[in-house]
Amino acid sequence: MSSKSENRDMILGKITAVYGVKGWVKIYSYTDPIENIFNYSPWRLKMNGSFKPVEVETGKRHGKGLIAKLSGVNDRDLAQTYCGFEIVADADQLPELDEGEYYWNQLQNLLVYTESDQLLGKVSHLLETGANDVLVVKGTADSIDQKERLLPYLPDQVIKKIDLETGTIRVDWDPEF
Repeated sequence: MSSKSENRDMILGKITAVYGVKGWVKIYSYTDPIENIFNYSPWRLKMNGSFKPVEVETGKRHGKGLIAKLSGVNDRDLAQTYCGFEIVADADQLPELDEGEYYWNQLQNLLVYTESDQLLGKVSHLLETGANDVLVVKGTADSIDQKERLLPYLPDQVIKKIDLETGTIRVDWDPEF
């Protein structure tokens, strides 16, 4: 389980590629709606454990994605050096959620147990499927097997209890699935 301080960082998206020749970059946003990523400023970019604060000069929707112009980045070569960086915000910058609501990254790496205490594995990531979100649970060294399981994120039905303090999720799920 990660220490509390590591959990203060919320990954909002990432810089995926350059756009044009004037220093613009393409952004992949995890926020919903995707434009909300521009509500956080300055951005802290993270790569290999180090952080770099950057100001977003302007950002906008482009096709199905987003593009942004970072302050002081005026050509394609410099923009290229930012590709691959994660866009991070401190959790204190994010809006408070209602009781029982969680940010996706709060659920990542939580250990998933059945109601009968069988360890299914740990949450690798989440998928958005339209009908409901899905937890991707991968087996660990201590889990009952090494299977990858897709559990629908259905509070009160499948998801019985989320405990961020202990880093666990209790689920009503047959291990055979």
